[in-house]
Amino acid sequence: MKLMEKAGLALLHRTDPERAHGLALKALQSGLASGPGRLSSDRLRCSFAGLDLPNPVGLAAGFDKNAEALSGLARAGFGFVEVGAATPRAQPGNPKPRLFRLTEDQAAINRFGFNNEGMEAIGARLQKRPSDMVLGLNLGANKDSEDRAADFARVLAHCGADLDFATVNVSSPNTEKLRDLQGKEALAALLAGVMEARAGLTRPIPVFLKIAPDLDAQGLEDVAEVALSSGVAGVIATNTTLSREGLKSAHKDEMGGLSGQPLFEKSTRTLARLSQLTDGKLPLIGVGGVGSAEQAYAKIRAGASVVQLYTALVYGGISLVEEIVKGLDALLQRDGFATVAEAVGTGREDWT
Repeated sequence: MKLMEKAGLALLHRTDPERAHGLALKALQSGLASGPGRLSSDRLRCSFAGLDLPNPVGLAAGFDKNAEALSGLARAGFGFVEVGAATPRAQPGNPKPRLFRLTEDQAAINRFGFNNEGMEAIGARLQKRPSDMVLGLNLGANKDSEDRAADFARVLAHCGADLDFATVNVSSPNTEKLRDLQGKEALAALLAGVMEARAGLTRPIPVFLKIAPDLDAQGLEDVAEVALSSGVAGVIATNTTLSREGLKSAHKDEMGGLSGQPLFEKSTRTLARLSQLTDGKLPLIGVGGVGSAEQAYAKIRAGASVVQLYTALVYGGISLVEEIVKGLDALLQRDGFATVAEAVGTGREDWT
């Protein structure tokens, strides 16, 4: 990490977390937080769900909820970027404060509640997106919607023409009863509507399903079964957790979803079990606690074809992306893998 970035992070950490988040986005928008541009190699290049990626390290949804910093994110070194979540109508989300740093745990707790400017405002920005990035949108539902399942399809129909992929997010813990949509019958019906909307796009794009790390064994089996039969192109494992096991920080008891380092083991075990249940028939995205090249590599060896990160940027800055991508390349080379795909699932038994 460069001295200027270290100083900037120290300053941000003295600021209210949500305000600091906004300032980080503005730095990316303005070019103050400059990235390395495209990061790739023959070993890192990969194909995932029909998407050709320069490297397998992506940005998870939630960092750029309103697609405001696309140009800066396109230069940050990510292999792919996911923005959102977007809902049909704008909504303010939950009352503040709703974002908490857990510095001692290298973690965060948020209870944003799908705050966003709505699909029309976000869609207008997506129309002006950089063409040289792989870009996806996390789909959400309005808190007061009479038909939450239909909301996901509405957002996809409105924004899909300007996307490379979309994610159905039924795993946020911050919208009341949203996780109920992970139940077998409800999830099958919801995905059927989304896939119908996808079929209506001029250029049908891959649709992913994002799941919670807190599913029990039967719940995970049900999700795997529905995912395999629904036509989704992959599963993102996982979203944030409601668990507070082992936390030390002052804000450990705040309500909301926990992300960052404490989530790594729980989410990776869920990922490995899902890889086992789907028997390699469904590509998986590993997310949850990725803060180093070694952790990205562990997710891949547990069964992920690609990975995502977000909370680690709070502590490692935007330069962490380049560090992880280059470190992952070195780890693959060290272990004799010519491509990322060769490493996928080779260490799954360590997590099951």
